[in-house]
Amino acid sequence: MKFSRIAAAVTTAALAPAVLIASPAFAAGPDAPAPGNQPAPTTPDRTAPGQAEEDRTTILAIISHPMASEDMKEAGRKAIADGPQAMRKFIETDQHRIRVDDYRIVLLRLLPDAGPGLKRGINEILDSATKAEQLRHFYEVTQHELRDDDNKVAISRLIGTGSPAVKEAAKKALESSPAGRAEFLKTGRYRAQASDDLVELARIDEGGAGPGLSEAIGKLMRGSPTPAELRHFLEVTQYQLRDQDNRVTIAQIIGGGGPELLKAGRAALAGTPADRTQFLKTGQHEARAKDQAAKDKEKPAPGKDGQEQGNGTGTGTGTGGKTTGTGSGTGTGTGTGTGTGTGTTTGNTAVAAQGHNGTPLATTGAGDNTTLIAGGAGTALIAGAGALLAARMRRAGARS
Repeated sequence: MKFSRIAAAVTTAALAPAVLIASPAFAAGPDAPAPGNQPAPTTPDRTAPGQAEEDRTTILAIISHPMASEDMKEAGRKAIADGPQAMRKFIETDQHRIRVDDYRIVLLRLLPDAGPGLKRGINEILDSATKAEQLRHFYEVTQHELRDDDNKVAISRLIGTGSPAVKEAAKKALESSPAGRAEFLKTGRYRAQASDDLVELARIDEGGAGPGLSEAIGKLMRGSPTPAELRHFLEVTQYQLRDQDNRVTIAQIIGGGGPELLKAGRAALAGTPADRTQFLKTGQHEARAKDQAAKDKEKPAPGKDGQEQGNGTGTGTGTGGKTTGTGSGTGTGTGTGTGTGTGTTTGNTAVAAQGHNGTPLATTGAGDNTTLIAGGAGTALIAGAGALLAARMRRAGARS
């Protein structure tokens, strides 16, 4: 028995060096340390093949994630290529640093379409957050809460200012879910607005639209317009067509108008759409009034009894007791003219006054015995002197 125990101990001592040399920690290979520089038997192996493969699998999962940025993908591929230590560093530190930057970029991209509340929240988290976990929670949870708050505010405004169909649909959306509110603001509000827009177009057409606008409304309503097309027509196209109709109307108005109407119409045609609308509303009537006032000013002022007095001059000659006379005269107006004449004896002359168009109102010729009305005072004096001379001669004859 003693001999067999000694033999087993000797055998174990002889095999021990061979087992240690054959173990992986000491096996010769390309990764084995140089002879004499082997680590102490108690030092753990930090680059075990199992750990390296696990790190590689982890990195591949990180860079294949939909949220992984190009920076994350590039850094992960580089770590795999650089070996186990680079992969461990990527997992422990680099990925977190890159992820913080990625979330910051993603949140910044939300700003253009964000409502007031969400914008304020994004700015606050970007100023305060230092860890990827904080940014991730905001992106996955908080942003949706803030977005729904903004949607509620927007829907409440539509209830107060929207058209009838929009108001009704907005009330229902406000009482629905966050998804329902988002859907209403995205599409539902426009469908409701479209029904109101069709009613408005019919009202415009029946309310005296011009020929061009009326034709375009009919064509639009006979088709299958989208909500966006209806809104664009009401907000843009209808005003363009109204202005075209106004241009045609103004051209027709000034075609036979007076100077002031023509001047005002041309100015409106050269001006803005608002100028043309104003001309049709009030400007044309003001211009017509000016033209009428100018016409009234051109008419002659009426005289006494509706006639104008004329002035005339005349000359006459006579012989013996019976006289013949010729006269001529000029005058203005529609009344009778007066004139004075001189001659060798008394005689009657008549002067025809002329109207404003030069046509004689009364005419006399040579030998006309018409009594001169305007020269009556001078004639009376001459006749009186003759009568006095005749009386004296009669009295002288009687005395002799």
